Amino acid sequence: MATAIHDLVDTDRDALRAQFRRDVLTGLSQPRKAIPARWFYDHRGSELFEEITRLPEYYPTRTETSILMAHATRLGRLIGARHHVVVEFGAGSATKTPLLLDAIWTAAYVPIDISGEFLSESCETLAQRYPDLPIYPVEADFMEGATLPPQVGAHPRLGFFPGSTIGNMEPMAATDLLRSMRRTLGSDSLLLIGFDRIKDERELVAAYDDAQGVTAAFNLNLAARINQELGGTIPLDALVHRAIWNDARARIEMHIETTRDIAFDVCGRRFTMRAGETIHTENSHKYDPRSADTLLLAGGWEPLQRFCDGSEKFMVILARAIGEELTA
Repeated sequence: MATAIHDLVDTDRDALRAQFRRDVLTGLSQPRKAIPARWFYDHRGSELFEEITRLPEYYPTRTETSILMAHATRLGRLIGARHHVVVEFGAGSATKTPLLLDAIWTAAYVPIDISGEFLSESCETLAQRYPDLPIYPVEADFMEGATLPPQVGAHPRLGFFPGSTIGNMEPMAATDLLRSMRRTLGSDSLLLIGFDRIKDERELVAAYDDAQGVTAAFNLNLAARINQELGGTIPLDALVHRAIWNDARARIEMHIETTRDIAFDVCGRRFTMRAGETIHTENSHKYDPRSADTLLLAGGWEPLQRFCDGSEKFMVILARAIGEELTA
């Protein structure tokens, strides 16, 4: 049987590289250095993140998976018998995707991810499992908005945004992203989204600073990527991984910290860092049910149903697009 996977639809890769360069140079030029977390995900970074999801300390993936498995039948009833185009934002390896595809009527699957090579690999795996399902992979930074392939037609859309990736953004940016998703998916659409919940600090920090050091390798791979792709000379042996719970902002912060004074070049520009100075690489905001609902409403989505695990570590929310068009 012929494969149902279609050619990779990609944005201008030169534009992505230019954005990476701008974000790195801007971030390193700030008094408090910071680089957006989306640049973790080159091919190696994507591989390391998949390793993280299998770690004993990293509860979000297995907990969210258990929620989707336990509530698949109810999800199918709520979503209904109409064939939906499933649009997954930040698809990665798409390991949770079959749990959704098996539960609903699907007209097509559109995975969007910033790592084209990794995306192609995951789509090949899905195509083997669903040989009759049209798959339209899109290589793009969904944070900047994405255009769906015209071949998906006029079917209603179901956005899928698992993994609590929404927590990587500041609330204002998260609201903007939800509004962008609503514009991408259209007014007759649904969104299934994961939120990590606030819990004990020790459990949270352990999930982002595992004993095997995989999360550290994932974080530090960003510096290696800068060296490789932007002609950087960052001394990798001077860097360590830090994970910190910021209670005032209800978030885990990941930083790359220097163990000594260093000087290095990126794209021909000189930078210095003092011992103990950090590059802020990721936030992972945690939510309670009320704050999650408030965020969704601000982004143009009306919560319909919340699904949780027995220990209330994680929640998956099904929401529908608010009817009237939103202004930017």
